[in-house]
Amino acid sequence: MNKPLRRVAIFCGLLVLALLVRVNYIQFVQADELKNDANNRRVTINQYATPRGDILVDGKAITGHTETTGSDFKYKATFKNGKMWAPVTGYASQAFGTTLLQGVEDKILTGDDDRLFFTRTVDVLSGRQKQGGDVVTTLNSAAQKAAFEGLGNKKGAVAAINPETGAILALASTPSYDPSSFAGNSEKDSEAWNALQKKNNPDDPMLNRALRQTYPPGSTFKVVTAAAALQDGLYDDIDEPTDSEVPYILPDTNNQELKNEGGIACKNVSLREALRVSCNSVFGKLGATLGRDKMVEEAEKFGFNEEQFVPVRVAASNFSTKMDRPQTALSSIGQFETAATPLQMAMVAAAIANDGKLMKPYMVSELRGSNNKLVDSISPEELSQPLSAENAQKLQQMMETVVQSGTGTNAQIPGVTVGGKTGTAQHGVDNSEKPYAWFISYAKTDSGSPVAVAVVVEDASANRGDISGGGFAAPIAKSVMEAVLNK
Repeated sequence: MNKPLRRVAIFCGLLVLALLVRVNYIQFVQADELKNDANNRRVTINQYATPRGDILVDGKAITGHTETTGSDFKYKATFKNGKMWAPVTGYASQAFGTTLLQGVEDKILTGDDDRLFFTRTVDVLSGRQKQGGDVVTTLNSAAQKAAFEGLGNKKGAVAAINPETGAILALASTPSYDPSSFAGNSEKDSEAWNALQKKNNPDDPMLNRALRQTYPPGSTFKVVTAAAALQDGLYDDIDEPTDSEVPYILPDTNNQELKNEGGIACKNVSLREALRVSCNSVFGKLGATLGRDKMVEEAEKFGFNEEQFVPVRVAASNFSTKMDRPQTALSSIGQFETAATPLQMAMVAAAIANDGKLMKPYMVSELRGSNNKLVDSISPEELSQPLSAENAQKLQQMMETVVQSGTGTNAQIPGVTVGGKTGTAQHGVDNSEKPYAWFISYAKTDSGSPVAVAVVVEDASANRGDISGGGFAAPIAKSVMEAVLNK
């Protein structure tokens, strides 16, 4: 072979070798990535090639499926009372993908999860059509209905938890949307989708306010400050006078006062009284005295500054780790940069109700195959211990006084012990926006505490002076607690 031919042969050999390397790399390294790529239309076709499994609440399906025609998607998802359950189910759309439980548990719902291998094999051998598995939730339909109807036409959110297990009982967010309206891939589905986008709808109905929106928590955060003070031993007796002055001057400032709403008398009041009437001066001073590091440590034990996965992702609530002393005082009454999701504040109330033990929140209890065979189950798990049982019980007494004779009397339930804390959270430039109304609470019976609730209401239609946590949010929390208690 002459020299030019030899060079051509070597070059061609290298090309073949490169091709073989590339083919094997794609087949054995990139295969799964390409197979599951969101831009691979075959993935979407496969998602809707068989009937999706169901999401269950109280043993009943809140989702379903129907056959479609005119496209290469054979089935599409359906939703029962879609607006009420959208913050839990999310959507499953042939055109726009999946979210929340429909997204996180997509492989179970489509039957593609590896744990369903045996079920799929049996289906093939028996000639039965492949079908998705079911997702069993911890939600309580009565509590969800009370939360959704309680919010009504108001913009806001509700989160309810079983303090003893962390099981999520209700997640409501309003305004909401019906996932069925864009579950297909027609022009009508596209129109429905576009109408729900924030750029076309300022109310942003697709925002999950219970899990993904953080709000200034206002005075509801004072229970975290009270927990930090009790844990640090700053006060042992919740009825002893506090060393607090009125007006309280923020430290390191030029006589900047931290004022109390309505000029309430807060000088040297006890911790119990300070929480009952919601004294900014007392809790602001407590936070500044404890200092940033201790306040951050306590807030993080309650779950702040970290995303939660329930298994759906929950936005991280914020308690600043870079504050000076006056900012620490403001943060300790739920102002400055403090921001929390409704689920986060339900976790705070739940930990206090559960004698200081914070359970990891979760909303899926079981995964099942299409033959109803158990695939996986989720057990309660302790997340942290923000305060001792003794101090938690002291804080319970303080919160129960709020409901008995303080700012939270609208949450009273005859024959039931209820603890709570109101909040009216200022926000906007120079507090120019209408405040958010907050209420966090728990109910106790002889057998323990089955429910803790957080409610936030953004009611732009109300008169600014009429907005209060006790007036707007407490009645909703009460109805959710009554639903769980079967009252």
